[in-house]
Amino acid sequence: MIEDRTEMSDDGESASPADLAGRSATDTSSSSSSNTSRGCTVAGGFGDYVPPFPDQVLENVLENVMLFLTSRSDRNAVSLVCKSWYRAEALTRSELFIGNCYAVSPRRVTQRFRWVRAVTLKGKPRFADFNLMPLNWGAHFAPWVAAMGNSYRALEKLCLKRMSVKDEDLDLLAHSFPYFKELVLVCCDGFGTSGLAVIANNCRQLRVLDLIEAEVSDDEVDWISCFPEGETSLESLIFDCVECPIDFVSLERLVRRSPLLKKLRLNRYVNIGQLYRLIIRAPQLTHLGTGSFNPSEIVADADQEPDYVSAFAACRSLVCLSGFREIVSDYLPAIYPVCANLTSLNFSYANINAEQLRSVIRHCHKLQIFWVLDSVCDEGLQAVAATCQDLRELRVFPIDAREDGEGPVSEVGLRAISEGCRKLRSILYFCQKMTNAAVIAMSKNCPDLVVFRLCIMGRHRPDHITGEPMDEGFGAIVKNCKKLTRLAVSGLLTDRAFSYIGQYGKLVRTLSVAFAGDGDTGLKYVLEGCPRLQKLEIRDSPFGDSALHSGLHHYYNMRFLWMSSCRLTLQGCKEIAQQLPRLVVEVINVDEDEMKDDYVDILYMYRSLEGPRDDAPRFVQIL
Repeated sequence: MIEDRTEMSDDGESASPADLAGRSATDTSSSSSSNTSRGCTVAGGFGDYVPPFPDQVLENVLENVMLFLTSRSDRNAVSLVCKSWYRAEALTRSELFIGNCYAVSPRRVTQRFRWVRAVTLKGKPRFADFNLMPLNWGAHFAPWVAAMGNSYRALEKLCLKRMSVKDEDLDLLAHSFPYFKELVLVCCDGFGTSGLAVIANNCRQLRVLDLIEAEVSDDEVDWISCFPEGETSLESLIFDCVECPIDFVSLERLVRRSPLLKKLRLNRYVNIGQLYRLIIRAPQLTHLGTGSFNPSEIVADADQEPDYVSAFAACRSLVCLSGFREIVSDYLPAIYPVCANLTSLNFSYANINAEQLRSVIRHCHKLQIFWVLDSVCDEGLQAVAATCQDLRELRVFPIDAREDGEGPVSEVGLRAISEGCRKLRSILYFCQKMTNAAVIAMSKNCPDLVVFRLCIMGRHRPDHITGEPMDEGFGAIVKNCKKLTRLAVSGLLTDRAFSYIGQYGKLVRTLSVAFAGDGDTGLKYVLEGCPRLQKLEIRDSPFGDSALHSGLHHYYNMRFLWMSSCRLTLQGCKEIAQQLPRLVVEVINVDEDEMKDDYVDILYMYRSLEGPRDDAPRFVQIL
């Protein structure tokens, strides 16, 4: 559930390793299209003359045109036209996206792209967020920062997701890029407050330091005080995931001397009294994470509490509100003045009930993004549906994630949302019980859905009213939601559900399957019927070698395939590796002391230009 609380990644475009390989940048020969002389015929008394049009002039023109191309997919397509276009595209690409750090080597990247200013790099697959991958699997940032430090001196922005980052890496980063401005670490681990202190102290032009669901160790270093004295360039500071106290005096001083600060998300060690002192010094904030949202100590009746309502009312630019950890609901009225302007509200850490939510949500008519715990029950979701007609994204997280836990939300809340929020584009919904009728209603009421993730936490749960499998509900989603690109299925599902996905899910790029299916036939439907499929993650489902082999034609086009606790044999995985030599096939054993000869614990396959990696731990067997 960690990843689901982070910003949604854009899966609309995908970088293929082929995009990084292409034609050799050192190849001096030209294609026929770039060799052809181009010119105009000039008629004159001395005959016709055709002046040459050098390839260099053509490439200069191309470079100027390509500066206006911002879409990754457009740039990838352009680079495949001919060698001149390939070279021009590489010289003008300033932003680089790498969806798998093992799909290509740092050396290959830095040799092809010479003028990169922004890099996004992803490491472990998403199921690592659910403790399904052993610790120390890999995804080390060290080789990347070393290569970029030598080649990308003008680097300004870096976003890492699920990477293993050491303090030494952050030290090298801070001293390698003199113009560095933005660092975003999402679901990363391996570093501590010492590394943050180095970044704060040495990156003098830093505008963004965002730590999102990262694991930060407490080195007992006051990293907040390490920002340089004087006015800073900070525009965004997010550290709500840092589970250690911070020096509030240093934080207050930092906020005071950061006039450009727009985004501030605080950890749970900042109480509401301290929050008050911060927001009266930064009324220009547009995004605020409130911290714990309770007083650090009991306030006596005779004591004068700060005027929280007036402080929030002064934040006229506030459009995004989150935090509310360890919330005391008596303080919720303080945010009423800003609710009318909010477009995003995150209550996914706030244990509030339906009545408490209702008092807030009735003011939020402009809301487009809403995350919440299922403690609000169906009644709370009904209140959302009644008020938030402009809602685009909804995520409902479980307060009790056990399979046999009580489910306070159900098909009632889902149906209410579908009827009241017809502009919905994305939904993540955790529940214990659901009906086909409610899911079918959502497919009809919200046909523009791009993301539909329904997580029925109990294993193999059918429609709790009819007792039928959930096949028709998910079938309706892929039939009626023509723009669907991401789908997560759960509950009691037969091969029929997967046949619907294969038949109608032509745009589906990411599919997640948990505790579902009858056998190999279901997965065959998907692999043979979903041409756009990029990421397929499956756990605890009855799919075996036959199903795996049905995707041989497609695996080179996918970013990865993850299968854990399925019915795959080691021999079946070896056959895939033999038939697809450019595919990296990793077999991961959860218990490294017990190497199995029959079924594998985890299969992780991904395409790579470099072949098997050289940093695999003992529990990883690369076939």
